[in-house]
Amino acid sequence: MLCSVALTARAVYLQIMDTDFLQGQGEARYMRKVPIASTRGVITDRNGEPLAVSTPVESVWVNPSELIEYPEKIKPLAALLVPEGTPEHEIIREAEELERKIAQRDDRKFVWLKRRLSPYIAEQIRELDIHGVYLQKEYRRFYPAGEVTSHVIGFTNIDDVGQEGLELAYDSWLAGRPGSKRIIVDLKRQAIKEAELIEAAVPGQDLRLSIDKRLQYLAFRELKRTVLQHGARSGSVVVLDADNGEVLAMVNQPSYNPHDPGQDTSGMRNRAVTDVIEPGSVMKPIAIASVLEHGIAVPTTPVETSPGYTVISGHTIRDHNNYGLLDVTGVLTKSSNVGVTQLALQLTPEQMWDTYSRLGFGEATGTGFPGESAGVLRNHRRWRRLEQATISYGYGVSATPLQLAQAYAVIANGGKLRQPAFIQGSSSPAISAIDPEMARAVANMLETVTTTAGTGSRARVANYRVAGKTGTSHKASTGGYAASSYVSSFAGFGPASNPRVVCVVVINDPTGEEYYGGLVAAPLFSDVMTGAMRILNIPPDDYPTMLVNTGDSVGGQ
Repeated sequence: MLCSVALTARAVYLQIMDTDFLQGQGEARYMRKVPIASTRGVITDRNGEPLAVSTPVESVWVNPSELIEYPEKIKPLAALLVPEGTPEHEIIREAEELERKIAQRDDRKFVWLKRRLSPYIAEQIRELDIHGVYLQKEYRRFYPAGEVTSHVIGFTNIDDVGQEGLELAYDSWLAGRPGSKRIIVDLKRQAIKEAELIEAAVPGQDLRLSIDKRLQYLAFRELKRTVLQHGARSGSVVVLDADNGEVLAMVNQPSYNPHDPGQDTSGMRNRAVTDVIEPGSVMKPIAIASVLEHGIAVPTTPVETSPGYTVISGHTIRDHNNYGLLDVTGVLTKSSNVGVTQLALQLTPEQMWDTYSRLGFGEATGTGFPGESAGVLRNHRRWRRLEQATISYGYGVSATPLQLAQAYAVIANGGKLRQPAFIQGSSSPAISAIDPEMARAVANMLETVTTTAGTGSRARVANYRVAGKTGTSHKASTGGYAASSYVSSFAGFGPASNPRVVCVVVINDPTGEEYYGGLVAAPLFSDVMTGAMRILNIPPDDYPTMLVNTGDSVGGQ
């Protein structure tokens, strides 16, 4: 009797006095709060071509406390979570492992089984209609250009968080904010109706890069061909807009698949930004610019390089040949180590260091790219005479390919330094780095390098005047420099009459008989620049050659 009275009193209390309790218990059984995935921003090239997009996918999760009551459903589920064609015994083993996993987590309400399912597998799981098994909408990153842009773009992890490249650098900009909602579920806990929007998902913001996908493909193809042709260990190509510093193309070899990066991280490095080299002779124009700037010489000043070598602090510095009497222009044309050493040693260490520093050496370019290296330019107070000499022809100083491109852009655009930029329209204000007349003088001298008399004749571009400098440097090794390990490079710009494009090529460790920058890197520069002139619709400027070719063509008809 007392029990009946107690039960009746409890029922009255719950139904009349404390209705919130029953309502809450009821809602808990038919309403569920679920997240709403947000879309990551789209990354495009400068022309709006997609380079990274998010596509909707479904992922499967389980409530272990519910699924454990239906052990007979676990094997059919496991069969859909393994690759198609998996042997029966492996499916059975996978089912046993899944059952063990569920039993160990039976106190939880949420456990992921597999993320980012294919649409076909997701539909198959939905048709199984297993109590305690749920599908949830997410987004997966897709990279249309694949390995061609992977070093610049990077990739995201399974939670759509940037891990490398610009995906990492601009993660907070690209990432959206997920929302949530309440849904009504049936007795099988399947969603049947949306009841309430708690918080709307906010999509990420888009990012328009300075990269031109057409030029990026061209540079990637030609670099890969060159690396294979010469059996090189690696290589990089950087292409900049000469005026505003925007990165038009940046490629490396080896590359990687951003959809499946794997465990080998060596191919993930954006070597054009992270790896430094002792550039060799491509640094000679910087030393010459300092010489001109401080009134040591003019382009026509004679320089005696006989007998083809000089001794500095007991160390012999040699030229490839005995070039005899040259002028300052000829020092660059022939790439004379002896000549540039004699000129550079007339500068004080501080004067020379100041020029190099103003052109961006010794500090990061400021792009914000993850892992960017600042290179090495030691303080001039620590320079010895020999070090000053070797720095003039590119040893004892290190730089990234991007830093070299930035410095050559200063020469190309009349002495203005701009930070390289990966985002279209985000270039920083120009800083006066060297006198415009000095920049033009060096640019004119560099044009002689690509003539038949220079070391970079293979860098020439049909119907265009181009300027640049070859580089061949021994790689540092334990105890000194390796006798047969080289870095081949070429840095230049065009058209020389009105520079629009700067291009730097670096080939690391070419093998075989050809390893000089003029034989390995210069032809690649020519191929990339030829394509760049066409893609960017830049008019020719080598009118004498064009007239000769036209005359030959007419005469042959």
